[in-house]
Amino acid sequence: MENEVYTLPLVETFVSLQGEGYHTGKAAFFIRLAGCDVACRFCDTQESWNAKLYPQVPISEIVKQALEAKLKDVIITGGEPLKWDLAPLTQKLHEYGFTIYLETSGTEQLKGEYNWICCSPKLGHFIYPEFFQKANELKIIVTEDKDLDYALEMQKKFHPGCHLFLQPEWSKRSAVLPMIVNFILSHPEWRLSLQTHKYINIP
Repeated sequence: MENEVYTLPLVETFVSLQGEGYHTGKAAFFIRLAGCDVACRFCDTQESWNAKLYPQVPISEIVKQALEAKLKDVIITGGEPLKWDLAPLTQKLHEYGFTIYLETSGTEQLKGEYNWICCSPKLGHFIYPEFFQKANELKIIVTEDKDLDYALEMQKKFHPGCHLFLQPEWSKRSAVLPMIVNFILSHPEWRLSLQTHKYINIP
């Protein structure tokens, strides 16, 4: 097993600022993996869904790129990154002292060790119950008023210490922002998340 080369379908790696959620504005090295079965109609990375379109890259190469970026924070995203066993990757990254953040929909079992988990469940999809206790951040994408009802439903399932965020879907932000603001004013445990990277035109 020691000589086995473990690979993952890699869409891209890049350096940028975290654009949304609790860690907005933080410089990080991003690892975007391919493959997703959730297929949200509003997804802004639909090109990542088909893992067969992307090369299988050894985790040693991914870690090498992370080291070259010279940033301590690594964000693993997708697609749905937990379609793959990320334990070998997260183990190597932790060996080099990286802080690892995961962005997931919660539709796949948790594999790997993370310092921060952002779970963004989608209406109509099963969520593995382990995320209810292990997620640090719950982020609900809002496209219409029923998503606010879904947010309250999810709030009851996730543990009390989980940070709660509502994020307008980008193409509908003008329509849904007033609704979100009013909701947060009456439910102040929730906070607003904006896709700041799109406002300032960075990856």
